[in-house]
Amino acid sequence: MKKILLPLATSAVFALAGCSPSEDKQSQTPVAPEKSNFDEVYASISADDIRPPLMTLASDEFEGRLPTTAGEKKTLDFLVKEFKAAGMQPGNGDSFLQEVALMEITADPDMTMTIGDNEFAYKEDMVASSKREQDSISLTDSELVFVGYGVNAPEYEWNDYEGLDVEGKTVVILVNDPGFENPDSGKFQGTTMTYYGRWSYKYEEASRQGAAGALIVHETAPASYGWSVVANSWSGPQYGLVSDDGGASRVAVEGWLTLEAAQKVFADAGLDFYAEKQKAMQGPYSQAMDIAASVTVNNKFEKSKSYNVIATLPGSERPDEHIIYTSHWDHLGKDDTKEGDQIYNGAHDNATGTAASVVMARAFGKLSPAPKRSVSFLIVTAEEQGLLGSKYYADNPVIPLDKTVANINMDAMNILGKTKDVAVVGMGKSDLEDNLEVAAQRQGRTLTQEDRPEAGYYYRSDHFSFAKKGVPALYAEGGSEPADAETAAYRKRMNVIVTGCYHQVCDQYRDTWDLSGIAQDTQMLFDVGYQVANADEWPAWKASSEFQRQ
Repeated sequence: MKKILLPLATSAVFALAGCSPSEDKQSQTPVAPEKSNFDEVYASISADDIRPPLMTLASDEFEGRLPTTAGEKKTLDFLVKEFKAAGMQPGNGDSFLQEVALMEITADPDMTMTIGDNEFAYKEDMVASSKREQDSISLTDSELVFVGYGVNAPEYEWNDYEGLDVEGKTVVILVNDPGFENPDSGKFQGTTMTYYGRWSYKYEEASRQGAAGALIVHETAPASYGWSVVANSWSGPQYGLVSDDGGASRVAVEGWLTLEAAQKVFADAGLDFYAEKQKAMQGPYSQAMDIAASVTVNNKFEKSKSYNVIATLPGSERPDEHIIYTSHWDHLGKDDTKEGDQIYNGAHDNATGTAASVVMARAFGKLSPAPKRSVSFLIVTAEEQGLLGSKYYADNPVIPLDKTVANINMDAMNILGKTKDVAVVGMGKSDLEDNLEVAAQRQGRTLTQEDRPEAGYYYRSDHFSFAKKGVPALYAEGGSEPADAETAAYRKRMNVIVTGCYHQVCDQYRDTWDLSGIAQDTQMLFDVGYQVANADEWPAWKASSEFQRQ
């Protein structure tokens, strides 16, 4: 593990840690280092700062911030204006924007899926889509094969596809990975989800195996969200990055089945769903189902452009080395077919993280002297469509990845008031947690693992795009232990109101939100970035991490 110089308690010592004494060439008398105003800036970060940009971004005027819409234009204009006012410089040459080429594909909702003698309705029983650039894509009597968890993981000595030829067939896959419901087996990481449990991986692996279609069986507990999240997220316009092969390398049809629909399919195939699932949990497993699926997906598709926002505060000594803060500005837009409220405002997810980025940029802009390394803010598009904006950036970095020291992510921040603990998502990944501990201790807080490691949140936000490229990436937020009794009572009341609002129209700004928890976490992550920007050494991945720099 590389050693990291950590800031101490007083601003005077901060200055000593961040600045090297220089000598006056004429007198040879040492010149005192410039005093840092870190403590003053740190203390100035408040809930009152966060509320205005949060209200603006989550307003109906921004129409749910769907990429390529009028809501995007309003969001970009707002963010560029705010970053300029914070003293940030354009992060992409002379521009604050990075163009991201997207493929927008909208499936006609008038579809049914036939499996055996059953017909399944769109959004009610199943969802289906295609990433291929074709007007119409069909599975016709495509043979189903149950492939357990659909995992090919040599490091875990697990391959559900071993010995199988699924060319032209449709694979049926369990959600999550084999450790989730069998935590004492020693398989994978127990209840902590690995990347192999993510739906995105399952489609990728099915594509590599040559399958024609891939259907994931939805179950609320292992998925960590209900069917309504799948139905809302997978209907309407879907986005992907423009590919050289027009999506030909992907399976033709990607979809989900409700648990009830899957049980019917297994029963028609003469199989018991839960018995087959038990077999799949014990070791690599597959089973031909002797039943076929048919569905036609009619697509409207068009290429479009969206934008990442990049703003930079140049470093005072090593401006070519960058700490990058990420958040995503996008959400799900609006649904004109809904009665009543039609706007998915995305206040929590992720107007909170975007507003915190604006406030943090203001804070860094007030520092004197500026940090040794550059600090950049990357506010990305199309996170809700599969981390597309951050994936595009990681594949086409404006700042070379070998000059990117660390990534710190802010997504769906704490609206439930101050906490005594800090939830580290994917705990044990990198040295950045050492910096985080120092920042947490400053606030009298302790580090804990996130409440639901089985949900795989480390693989579900934009820091993951950096981690896959070897850049140490941190995702941490307010924990579950309220700071005091008053906060505990508020937390209990507010949880009743907001529970179930993930990716729903009820994720909207409320004047009654206590934003002190967001301010607390913004201060903490500001501290982490300041430490890393001034440290002699770069943070590294822990030895047990799968994300070592190449």
